[in-house]
Amino acid sequence: MADETTELEDYDDYQATDVLVVGSGIAGLAAALGAAREGADVIVATKATRPEGASSWWAQGGIAVSRDDPGQFKEDILAASADTSDPEAVDVLVDEANGAVQDVLVDTLGVEFDTSDGDGAESDDFDFGREAAHDEPRILHVDASTGKHIHVPFLNHLDDREGVEILDDTAALELVSHEGRVHGALLEREDEVTPTFAGATILATGGIGDLYPRSTNPDGSTGDGIAMAALAGAEVEDMEYVQFHPTVYPGSDTDPDDGPFLVSEAVRGEGAVLRDGEGERFMPDYHEDAELAPRDVVARAVQKEREATDEVVLDVSPLDFAGEFPDLAAKCEERDVDWESGIPVGPAEHFLCGGVDVDTRGRASLDRLYAVGECSRTGVHGANRLASTSLLEGLVWGLRAGEDAADYDPEVVEAPELLDRDPALPENFAREKFVRLRRVMDEYVGLRRNRDDLGRAQAVLRRLKGEVDAYVRTRTSRSLYELRHASVTALLVARAAAENEESVGTHNLVEAPAKPGAD
Repeated sequence: MADETTELEDYDDYQATDVLVVGSGIAGLAAALGAAREGADVIVATKATRPEGASSWWAQGGIAVSRDDPGQFKEDILAASADTSDPEAVDVLVDEANGAVQDVLVDTLGVEFDTSDGDGAESDDFDFGREAAHDEPRILHVDASTGKHIHVPFLNHLDDREGVEILDDTAALELVSHEGRVHGALLEREDEVTPTFAGATILATGGIGDLYPRSTNPDGSTGDGIAMAALAGAEVEDMEYVQFHPTVYPGSDTDPDDGPFLVSEAVRGEGAVLRDGEGERFMPDYHEDAELAPRDVVARAVQKEREATDEVVLDVSPLDFAGEFPDLAAKCEERDVDWESGIPVGPAEHFLCGGVDVDTRGRASLDRLYAVGECSRTGVHGANRLASTSLLEGLVWGLRAGEDAADYDPEVVEAPELLDRDPALPENFAREKFVRLRRVMDEYVGLRRNRDDLGRAQAVLRRLKGEVDAYVRTRTSRSLYELRHASVTALLVARAAAENEESVGTHNLVEAPAKPGAD
């Protein structure tokens, strides 16, 4: 890096904006809205080809609100986290939940949440759902496809808003930083890399689903924001807390038309029960709340019963499944799943509770760098996230970060030079490395972990990162940088898991199996 800032005219091709948002889920869009409301010019750069490429679009269950009892909502969040959540962060969430949802989703976007009388958003009688570990019904939803009913109007609103530019199919490769301050990022679009300088940079890059063979995340969830921030020197926390959703239809490994899909926790909230391969209900044996126990408990129970009896199904016969969840029923029918006989389910990676460490305004440890949504660690989730709080956290922290980030003007510094002087790697290079990475994460850093396996995982991942780093020095491509980000993030997860000696929430430590011949 140069010791002095440079002038704009020193660059032949660059972009400059007040606020750069990387990612277009609800957190990134809320950040863009918050900044635009303060009069800032905003660029939203997203890898997604709209709208299905963002995690928020796939959210099923809904968005939790405090209703008239924020205190009980706080207690539920803390209990689900095994009392590891940050109480100050939880206070921010529950105190601002109702106002943020009313302001942005209802009044600004006109989202028509389901109501008990079917009259949509014009009625005050919302049909609040209940999900696991919630003490009362408090989930606003639109069928079981809430995410897309929020995401699409949000994108449309920002498309029409002056001062906001959305660049889709655009990847952030690396942050531009100088002496502890972030000045933007290098953006790749159509094989061209452009420095984009910003007064403040907000990371909203979503989750890490591509690090595991089975995930509810969309393709491209490679931990980009976390890796870029960590490589720039930002603090990350709670990376060991990877949440697995317990009820995901696994799909077929050989039939591309029979893909996996998440079966919303709201289905269990309405009365569906889990049964093993012998038809027996098992969750009451694991937790007093049975199917509505915290997600980490249910996920481990489902995995154990699948191993013992070959199959676990979600029995939806206690409810009007097709009537209450028509979108899910349609997904079953598309894949020839006879939901009346039970939907086969198993755990899949779902949500990272940790990430870039931020304060109550989304500010990271590096100056003018913010992180919101799943790539951030606000402290709300602790070791285990309460259902239907991810959209809410993204909305609340996105607004707060956007408002705070709007006060800075862009400065231009010398950007990293990405070299591309060596021949391109084979098309399947990154794909083969990802297979290796996912195998390690699945076997050693999954639902159940032990110290020996975590040590093995770190050794393999360090070697993989070293190999990728060597290629990145002389080659520039989106797939290679995604692999780099994934290898960095995977190593952060494995390292944090190895350093945490307490088995809590999603971080479940078990004793390593005895070696053959041992006493």
